[in-house]
Amino acid sequence: MANQDRRPVWLLIAASVLCIMICDQRAAAQSNPHLFWAYVGTTSQEGISLFKLDTNTGSFTAEGIAAPANAPGFLAIAPNQKYLYAGVLRAAPATREAAIEAFAIDGKTGKLTALNEQPSGGDEATFVTVDPFGKNVLVAHYNAATVSVLPIGPDGRLSPASITLKQTGSSIDPARQTHAYAHSINADPAGKFAIACDLGADKLFVYKLDADKGVLAPNDPPSVSVPPGSGPRHLTFHPNGKWVYVVTEMGSTVIGYNYDAATGTLHQMDQARILPDDFKYQTTSAEVQIDPTGKFLYTSTRIALNLLTVFTIDQSTGKLARVAYQDTMGRIPRHFRIDPTGKFLLVANQQSDNVILFSINPRDGRLTMSGPPMDVPAPICVKFVAVEGQ
Repeated sequence: MANQDRRPVWLLIAASVLCIMICDQRAAAQSNPHLFWAYVGTTSQEGISLFKLDTNTGSFTAEGIAAPANAPGFLAIAPNQKYLYAGVLRAAPATREAAIEAFAIDGKTGKLTALNEQPSGGDEATFVTVDPFGKNVLVAHYNAATVSVLPIGPDGRLSPASITLKQTGSSIDPARQTHAYAHSINADPAGKFAIACDLGADKLFVYKLDADKGVLAPNDPPSVSVPPGSGPRHLTFHPNGKWVYVVTEMGSTVIGYNYDAATGTLHQMDQARILPDDFKYQTTSAEVQIDPTGKFLYTSTRIALNLLTVFTIDQSTGKLARVAYQDTMGRIPRHFRIDPTGKFLLVANQQSDNVILFSINPRDGRLTMSGPPMDVPAPICVKFVAVEGQ
């Protein structure tokens, strides 16, 4: 007869319980990561800068260059966090023709491996994002006033643009709004529609998005107008999917909309001033983000003021209330990003060549500088990816 395990039953049960607890702890750690790679896009030729953030301790360290690239400005991360896409300048030095370069992400080291590159459908790829299904890269080109779709293959590589559409229109500012300027494009959370902010036309262009075919088509209605002279720049969706917030570059306001996900339609429900009420000088606003809890909204303002403005969001109406201002400790805060845990905000100060980490107070959303400035040449975009294996 085979040897039998003569250990007491209670010991076997205890060992099983301990194993389950350890497995549960490991699963919890993997589903709630606290270590993140921070990728910083720049307008320099040095490549994509890499940092490591521990959201448990606040440790923030420089990890060198993730990959060389030619002016890898705006970045986008695939939903599966396996691929990164960067708007870059093509090799021809006499042009501003843009391309999107695809990279594979090594989640353990943070390093990037170049996969391929495709022309993006215009000059100066001002904004790059990936649809929620990870099937397409969406691109906005500021000067060309075009938006494009580049399909993503199973291996993360890009195909040529499947469609490029030109936006048209103008508005009241004779210096900056004589024609359309496509500043950004974002897919909605369901991946059914895409909204493009156009600074020159003072419009939000809304497109039907067919992610399987990589096609954009004008929605009905095809656009929503903002107050003349506002210059819409970037937008963000609230975590509930019902509200959209647009930062206006020229008007220095945040415009809130109720969003109908079934029809892709927007209806304004709020407009909030970003700057202090007594500030009367010319400035421009740049970025808008919401923390993961949906309680706080942040914007950045540059040139005359280098500020982050903190708003609270009324959870029943979506309306905003200004609660604080924070100096960015640098010049021209072109972009910032809140880490996935909602504990920290990393701002890219383009003209002072640094990134600054701020901790977020979970009670009121206020910001506190956390650690010294980190040197980065001309940073303009920040994205986070969870470290693999934690």
